[in-house]
Amino acid sequence: MTPDASDVRRTVEAVWRMESGQLIASLARLTRDVGLAEELAQDALVAALEQWPVSGVPAKPGAWLMTIARRRGIDQVRRAESLRRKTAEIGRAVEQEQAEPPDWETAIDEPVHDDLLRLVFIACHPVLRREARVALTLKMVAGLSTPAIARAFLVPESTVAQRIVRAKRTLGAARVPFETPAGSEFTARLASVLEVVYLVFNEGYSATAGDDVLRPALVEEALRLVRVLAGLVPDEPEVHGLAALLEIQASRSAARTARDGTPILLLEQDRSRWDWLLVTRGLASLDRAERLSAARGSTLGPYALQASIAACHARARQPEQTDWVQVAALYEALAQIAPTPVVELNRAVAVAMAYGAAAGLELVDRLVDEPALAGYHLLPSARADLLLKLDRRDEARTELERAASLTRNERERRQLLALAADC
Repeated sequence: MTPDASDVRRTVEAVWRMESGQLIASLARLTRDVGLAEELAQDALVAALEQWPVSGVPAKPGAWLMTIARRRGIDQVRRAESLRRKTAEIGRAVEQEQAEPPDWETAIDEPVHDDLLRLVFIACHPVLRREARVALTLKMVAGLSTPAIARAFLVPESTVAQRIVRAKRTLGAARVPFETPAGSEFTARLASVLEVVYLVFNEGYSATAGDDVLRPALVEEALRLVRVLAGLVPDEPEVHGLAALLEIQASRSAARTARDGTPILLLEQDRSRWDWLLVTRGLASLDRAERLSAARGSTLGPYALQASIAACHARARQPEQTDWVQVAALYEALAQIAPTPVVELNRAVAVAMAYGAAAGLELVDRLVDEPALAGYHLLPSARADLLLKLDRRDEARTELERAASLTRNERERRQLLALAADC
């Protein structure tokens, strides 16, 4: 019986999401050209869409895709007019007089995990701009389509496509080697990798624009990426620190919005709706980060410290059980190693909860003229909350209206204006 075409298409899409990162990684190792690797992988995807509805889904779909992509690569080599042109066509910069064509047969059997790690590090190379790293990571490693990335970040498809094309050109022009860096360069590049995953998660967890507070697809992709990374680099404390942070934060997703999509603040959330399996996983990752840091004789990094803060909330089954003194202390430690105005703002809120609204407002007022927070709507929003607790309602209303004028998220804007009206 011929398979149902719609079912097969959904299967192809699911397989692509799971296998595309490893497929492109293996091809990129072989071709030394991430652009060509993606082309070969896309050719295999097209072949699957054409053949699987007729022949059925193969028992090992990932291996099937790799075989087709490999054959397309071999065909490209065979069509080349000379050995130098063959190797140039698959992205290998040939400077020596003699060069051997790629050994597809041997390379196909090599472990894929190193390939995927290399691809992650290439996609997040510091030579690329931040938005280009995000787009290339979601495209090459996570397997998201250009339209899906555009929808997630509320930008035109053409913008995303241009970012990806420019990123590939930049990598080629910079002659970025297809290899995992070592030593100090590894540390520097790992920071770039973690930042990209963190940015993807944040955009999914608290959308900066549009009608929705949450974008679950981005949250899921960030979680998947950090889990892959934790498996590929198991001895790096900050990788597990980021995994812990994202797991614990994501555990609150179901409780973060009301039925109509209105945001619900942390202290007002129904904690019975938190995903306690994710909390457990996050706490386990945090424990691993702490043990790895202790074994190295080092302090916790910024992601692990943020995870520790999230863990304070997760361990409190009721909001009033939160150890705000500990949270304030952790923010103080975070401010020492990653001093940013946003960290200082969060520390001020924690201080207010631990030691009173007046103490917190004093710290917030120091940030009012901070240029980096000039358009940050959470600054007037936090200040308004503290002013309300001090019964300074007129000032609070002004701050809420200002916050509403700064946010690009429509639901947040309506909520802030409603709070201002209540004042």
